[in-house]
Amino acid sequence: MISMDVSSIDLVSSSIIAAGVLLLYFIVISFLNGHLFPILNVGAHPTLKKPPEPSGAWPVLGHLRLLRGPKPFHITLSEMADKYGPIFSIRLGLRRAIVVSNWELAKELSTTHDLAVASRPQMLAAKYLGYNYAMFAFSPYGSYWREIRKFVSLELLSARRLNLLEHIRVSETRASIQRLYKLWADKRDDFTLNTHTSGVLVEMRRWISDLTTNVIFMMIFGKRYSGDDLDKEEARKCQMIFKKFTYLFGANVMGDMIPWLRWLDIGSHEKSMKETSKEYDNLLRQWLEEHHDRQMDSKAQGKGVEQDFMDVMISMLKDANIDGYDADTINKATCSILNIGGAESTASMITWTICLLMNHHHVLRKVEEELDIFVGKGRIVEESDIPNLVYLQAVIKEALRLYPPSPLGGPREVTQDCVVGGYHVAAGTRLFFNVWKLQRDPKIWSEPLEFQPDRFMTTHKNLDVRGRNFELIPFGSGRRVCPGINFGMQMGHLVVASLLQSFQISNPNNEPTDMTVIEGLTISKATPLEIIITPKLSNNLYM
Repeated sequence: MISMDVSSIDLVSSSIIAAGVLLLYFIVISFLNGHLFPILNVGAHPTLKKPPEPSGAWPVLGHLRLLRGPKPFHITLSEMADKYGPIFSIRLGLRRAIVVSNWELAKELSTTHDLAVASRPQMLAAKYLGYNYAMFAFSPYGSYWREIRKFVSLELLSARRLNLLEHIRVSETRASIQRLYKLWADKRDDFTLNTHTSGVLVEMRRWISDLTTNVIFMMIFGKRYSGDDLDKEEARKCQMIFKKFTYLFGANVMGDMIPWLRWLDIGSHEKSMKETSKEYDNLLRQWLEEHHDRQMDSKAQGKGVEQDFMDVMISMLKDANIDGYDADTINKATCSILNIGGAESTASMITWTICLLMNHHHVLRKVEEELDIFVGKGRIVEESDIPNLVYLQAVIKEALRLYPPSPLGGPREVTQDCVVGGYHVAAGTRLFFNVWKLQRDPKIWSEPLEFQPDRFMTTHKNLDVRGRNFELIPFGSGRRVCPGINFGMQMGHLVVASLLQSFQISNPNNEPTDMTVIEGLTISKATPLEIIITPKLSNNLYM
């Protein structure tokens, strides 16, 4: 039961009244001046038409009331595209945005207008959680973004560096398979007297998330997210902070859309961002100090130490100051977004792939048959086997087509007036690529809503996911394409192959897996992913 004292009620009432008075004032002033909010007419061009706009927009709020749910944002925008076309305009409060859901327009924007749409809007999450826009994924386009992205691409996500870090991906994946086997063994022992089946029910979302986060943690911080390297209290803190962090980055914040209502902090998002930022920074400062101390100790003892990414950044940045950001801030911000973003998007990809396989047993059987042919059951699958597992690769592509980790990509900001698809788009407009809709275009994909990996063995065999084929851009395209594509694909292939080689998986009670999505930094499964697992290999291969 929620209770509120009289003073609290008076305070809330006063805030609402004040907001209402301000709202009325702005509306009256705008109408007296002959237009409704100047921001809506910025960049108007006398000869070129503007993109179509859905009806039903309200003063000040724009189309927000149409976008508030219960359907996810990308689904609502997809339905609008059916009515208004592959490019249309919406008003998010006082912010105008265009939504593009067509591969030809995506190509035009990512090539002809790539520089004009390479920036990010200034948003409260990027300010408070992103070290005042020091997280390069949310930084505006410019010299700082170019320098940090180049550094990350070379020192962590290049093919050379990823090859050197193969042992982390392999060892963590095998350790996770072993833990899953132990979980099966423990549960089987508990129920063996009451059941005739050898399979046990497990919840896979946590297993997938722990695995991808452990790999990222080892690459960046040199320690595991869960296990012996973090005590239980520190692990609990990490889990709590990461959960809040990803939720807040995906939240629709009123202050971003109607800046003069920011002081109300509707939903308490800004307060939560400030608190979460402090909590996460405390962890990062602790880990940064540990790395500094370790480097000093190894130097004093004349010993070398295997460097993780945070070590590399300490060595390379030293006393650097880039666009006003000091070395420690750059290090914390960069490690933070690589950690959260890399783990979340990879876990999303693996989770939806398994969900789709659980609902399409004929596809699952074909992947298992391919593993039997090219790997067998006498050894553990290796990364070197992946090039031979072409059907598995097709399955991952098809999962990314239907369930891209970020269905609207990251929001962009147009920095120069441009003409897109014959429509005038003014500088200051926000841009969303509706990848969810784009990758389900019936003009490109036969039976676009169906899970059919075979299409990537035949008609779409040559399509890649790395941003060069605009019909399939689950990781974005142009200058802002995700730099971690190679890592994500390596992890996805290895984890799915390892799981399916090691265990027979099936649905509880033969019921279909629920595919309901929830939004955040990436799209997640709304309900637990429960499956029945049964080991397929000899016991010694799990040890």
